[in-house]
Formats: sequence, C-alpha cells, structure tokens
Amino acid sequence: MFTWERLRVFEAVARLGSVRAAAQELHVTGSAVSQHIRRLEREAGCELVEPDGRGIRLTHAGRVLSSSVSAMVTAAHQARRDLAEIGGLVAGPLRIGAVASALRALVPRTLLALKSRHPRLEFSIRDGEAADMLPELRSGQLDAVVMESWTHAPAGIPSGIRTHALADEQALLAVHEDDPLAGAGEVPLEALHGRVWASCPEGSDAHHALLQLLRRQGMADVRVRFRVADYATQLQLVAAGLTTALVPRMAITAEVPGVRWLRCRPAVSRTIAAATAPATETPAVHALIAEMTRAAQALTAPGGGAASAE
Repeated sequence: MFTWERLRVFEAVARLGSVRAAAQELHVTGSAVSQHIRRLEREAGCELVEPDGRGIRLTHAGRVLSSSVSAMVTAAHQARRDLAEIGGLVAGPLRIGAVASALRALVPRTLLALKSRHPRLEFSIRDGEAADMLPELRSGQLDAVVMESWTHAPAGIPSGIRTHALADEQALLAVHEDDPLAGAGEVPLEALHGRVWASCPEGSDAHHALLQLLRRQGMADVRVRFRVADYATQLQLVAAGLTTALVPRMAITAEVPGVRWLRCRPAVSRTIAAATAPATETPAVHALIAEMTRAAQALTAPGGGAASAE
C-alpha cells in the first residue's frame, strides 16, 4: 500500500530532479527524502530513480508513476482549496514566488502582518523570474507570484492568469558621484549613449526592459557587462565607478556612498503586481493580495523610499 507521504515526496523529487531540492521544498532532511524513495521502491517492486550526475533522473517505471502521482498532488491541492473556500478559512500552506526586488522590500512585511492576523497560515517563498514562475502558478505549484511589468516593455501574461496591480513606481539612474551627469538631477535618455551598464541577468524582465529602453534611443550596441540579479550588488559596482544602473525605487533600501540618483526624462516606471490563478484562489490568497496592497502603498508613498534624485 503506497502512503500519501511517500507519494508526495516522490512527486517533489520527480518534479525538481534532486533529493536536496525536494528536501528544501518539503522542509525535511535529505536522508528522510531518500528513505521515503527507497521504501516506495520496495512497495512498487522496482527502481524509480537512478543517479544522474549530482542529481537523479526517473527510470521508465518512475516516469509512469510520476504521471499518476502528479495528478494526485494537483487533485489534493484542489481539494484543499475547495474546502477552504467553503469555510472561508485563512489557514494552511501559502506558496509565494516573487521577483527579488519585491521579495526583499515587500514580502517580509506582508507576511509578518498576515501571520499576526492569521497564525494558522504556513508560508513558503522563492525568488525567480515571472517567466519561470507563472507556469508553476497555472499548474497549481504556486499560489501567487509577485511580478514586475515595465511600462515600456510589458510582461507577457499567460491565459488563465489574473494580475492585481499593487503599486506603480519610477526607476532612477544610479551613477558614480564623479560622473559628468552626477549633478544634473534629471537626464534625457538620449544622453546615455556609450555607457557601460549593470542589469539583472539575461531573460529577466528588468534586463529586457533596459535593452528596449536604450534601443528606442537608437543605441544598437548596449553594453551590459555586469549581469547581477541583486540590485545591492549592482549599486556597489556603480559606487566603484565601474558602471551605470537603472534601479526601481522599491529596490533602493539605503543610501550608497559614492552613488548619485538621477531622474530619467521621460520617466521610466514599472508596475508591481500579484499574479493569481482565478480558478484556484482561496481565502488565504485573497488575504495575501489585500495585505500586500497595503504594504506596497505604504512602501511607495512619498517619503517611503530611501533615495531621491538630486
């Protein structure tokens, strides 16, 4: 007789391709995951996984079982949501994905407030790019995704996904204090030709938005030489006089010595939104959206940011 716990562990291993990743997601030890898999193999009477470099891969039998178990896990999540809707209960797991800048600035204060109101909620969070996380939202592996969409380069939203705008914010140029533009206060975009840039990695919405912005100014060869997901690291590179960066206000949590902030003309802005799958929204998801909206408004209100353009 297969137990639900072993099947749930196997589903995580099959989906993530790693005992370690499954253990982290399930909040158990790697040895516990391995024990579940070995016991499941004994119950199934065949090998389900085999080594693959530093990870593992499914055997043929494992792939056959994985298809059924994935459907079972999805059905279990749906049952949980259906029961929660009936009782209006704000409790249980709440799995959140978020872009890094929103995760750092917005999510902790949101979860703290939620936990005080709804102590039976169990949070798990991960960072990443919307393009990777939205399919997981649609398939039921995440309950909400906090994403960004730049005004001049809107993010694509798959069918079956709804977005809830949380805040609109401007982005500022970060330049070294000895930069010729440092005292300008406001800089026309056409004055940015020939610069070396720091940005988030290729494939991210922020990287795509920067390229689109500069190419519209006729800059065919945009020199992005520093690809770093963390804005704090980008700003240290600016402070060292190595580069220029375009940074959303939400990511500016403290003044950085040696960095000057400039407004763009015309202004560059992005929207922070929470994406949900309407068919699987629960009272817990509704509570998350409401609390995150309050937190975002407080964060982006006048005086809520750490930096200002001179």
